[in-house]
Amino acid sequence: MSTHQTLAEFGSRLVILGFGCIGRGVLPLLLRHIAIRPEQIRIVSNHDHHRDIATEFGVDFRVQALTRENYRDILAEELGPGDFLLNLSINVGSVDLIAWCQANEVLYLDACIEPWAGGYDDSALTPAQRCNYSLREAALALRLPASSRTPTAVLTHGVNPGLVSHFVKQALLDIAAATGDAGGEPHDRSGWANLARRLGVKTIHIAERDTQLPAVRKQRGEFVNTWSVEGFVGEGCQPAELGWGTHERHWPTDARRHDSGCDAGIYLNRPGAATRVRSWTPLEGPYHGFLITHGEAVSVADYLTLREPGGNVVYRPTVHYAYHPCDDAVLSLHELAGKDWRLQAQHRELDAADIVSGMDELGVLLCGHDRNAYWYGSRLSIDQARALCPHNNATSLQTAAGVLGGVVWAMRHPTAGVVDPEDMGFREVLDIATPYLGEMAGVYSDWTPLVGRGALFDEDIDTTDPWQFKNVRV
Repeated sequence: MSTHQTLAEFGSRLVILGFGCIGRGVLPLLLRHIAIRPEQIRIVSNHDHHRDIATEFGVDFRVQALTRENYRDILAEELGPGDFLLNLSINVGSVDLIAWCQANEVLYLDACIEPWAGGYDDSALTPAQRCNYSLREAALALRLPASSRTPTAVLTHGVNPGLVSHFVKQALLDIAAATGDAGGEPHDRSGWANLARRLGVKTIHIAERDTQLPAVRKQRGEFVNTWSVEGFVGEGCQPAELGWGTHERHWPTDARRHDSGCDAGIYLNRPGAATRVRSWTPLEGPYHGFLITHGEAVSVADYLTLREPGGNVVYRPTVHYAYHPCDDAVLSLHELAGKDWRLQAQHRELDAADIVSGMDELGVLLCGHDRNAYWYGSRLSIDQARALCPHNNATSLQTAAGVLGGVVWAMRHPTAGVVDPEDMGFREVLDIATPYLGEMAGVYSDWTPLVGRGALFDEDIDTTDPWQFKNVRV
């Protein structure tokens, strides 16, 4: 008999779309913590890789690629009212799937809003159309009034995007306690934005350093990564995106605004994988990361925006990802860029058995407040990941924990409509995910992006405010 806590009961069908590293990682967690039988679950994948893992758990496996032309028919065959679509695929149009699920009373969760195949690098689309900002706006356009009680559709809920939005709220409370803020815990969106403003938070980095090391190192002509190669390259070739804060005084020459939507985010007219930023994590210290576009850069910035009654924005932090992937992935990106972003012929996604050491240190760095900078997040080693759950490395388990948290939340709140991670109860989700995140750490730092600058060469920096994006960008 299982000794794992049952977190939800589900009596209907659950379809897992895609069976990459996150699908394989989350399957055992779903069966551990949800009262659901293997016969209720079906995997739909465009290939039969790792079918043996599905068979190990007694789960049926359908090999079928979803396309614009067939997705309605396939979903109608597999799902009906009260069922759940867990979309962990790539190259499948998330917005179309969400619309179908809303119309057919099916619960939904994804870890990233994806376009149909080719959407990330379609030269017929403008850079603005290839941004996550635009994909999020299209998904949010499906929202109906809360009184409609439509099926829950959770957008972008892995670890990042996903759990990092809940990390931000916990970090804000930690800083408030450390600085004597007596406002209490917020209970709504404006409360959280007012708290961030009172604390003086200017910028939020999703600061991640992956140190996992494989036994067999990257070879020439090969892309190596600790999660989906195609997924990483796709988002790396999208324009760099960030939430743009009200404290910023230096408009980047390559930056562009969107002409519709929430206006919380901007994009740079260059790939995220070719854009570096300075950041900090407790174990790594200062580092250069890639400003890869992620949904949380816009959703957190949007959630923490304060407006006057007339609509004028009076507060918003700058928010962006600062990603240092595993060293072999960095070499892979360098080679990819040198080939003008044409993906290498060979791809290798590192399974737990392939990795000999290292961890994923992933958290949020809140900067500009009275304590300067505060990092809060997960430190999960490869050894811990292997011990906690089969078929996971550190990176996949952090994401799978976020997926589990989002799925359980959706099952407990089945009529919430279309929601961002920020709309969910952060304590409830973190209680579900934290047992799989290794050590949760909160660390203050005196680091700023001006530390050590100008020693070898003169630099164009703003010494009056270290947290200007101009100082952060490499």
